[in-house]
Amino acid sequence: MTPDIRLIAVDMDGTLLDGDGNVPEPLWELLPRLAAQGVTFVPASGRQLATLRATFGDAADDMTFIAENGAYVVQAGTEVASVALDAAFVDRAVRHIRSLAGEGYDLGVVVCGKRSAYIERSDDAFRVEAETYYAALEAVDDVLAVDDDVLKIAIYDFAPAEESVGRALDDLARTHRVVVSGAHWVDIMPPGVDKGVALRRLQDALDVTPEQTAAFGDYLNDLEMLDAAHWSYAMADAHPDVVARARHRAPSNIDHGVLTTIEALLTAD
Repeated sequence: MTPDIRLIAVDMDGTLLDGDGNVPEPLWELLPRLAAQGVTFVPASGRQLATLRATFGDAADDMTFIAENGAYVVQAGTEVASVALDAAFVDRAVRHIRSLAGEGYDLGVVVCGKRSAYIERSDDAFRVEAETYYAALEAVDDVLAVDDDVLKIAIYDFAPAEESVGRALDDLARTHRVVVSGAHWVDIMPPGVDKGVALRRLQDALDVTPEQTAAFGDYLNDLEMLDAAHWSYAMADAHPDVVARARHRAPSNIDHGVLTTIEALLTAD
């Protein structure tokens, strides 16, 4: 029996994107088919909205996005939900990160606003990493001086983040959401913000149930999103915690696992 899927949420890096970081070509033919069948396809990422829109080009105007790990949700260009960090907390967090850098951690901080992302470390090694995920990116003298709604603070750690800076943020984690979002990235967000909360808001807005929802992920910032979907899939090379949490498995992103699994769901007998 074919499941009644109405909403599909997919992480980007390590999940939808191929080994070169590109959208797999077959997706462009799949998107209109999903729309014709009444299925909403939602990229759900730690990336900023501008980067997601640039990735999907002309198709982006009609798409729904969960950006900044759930802090910013937009449907066909209209904001569904957003949650900003308190300015006093941003000040405290950035100063703490600076102090860690002073202690020897090799870190770069990205202050992620609605209009743009901002960096004050501008060496090539860090800037290349930041530009991969932030299409709207400004180098400034002081990230604490920017005038923007801050949705997230992202930290790039040149060491493995889970064993390095990810263990040095306990003070911030007492009041806010701190999650290792990639091998070298840690995201700091408002309390109660994650991809799962964002997906549940979309379910409510679209009148879709968890049983009508599929979700695909590979890393720790995907866990709550998988919890919000009955059809939850861990990619073949996902983090062990993601594998343990998901109900199902999908082939790797290199094998276009998201696309082949969606095809199987849509054509199941």
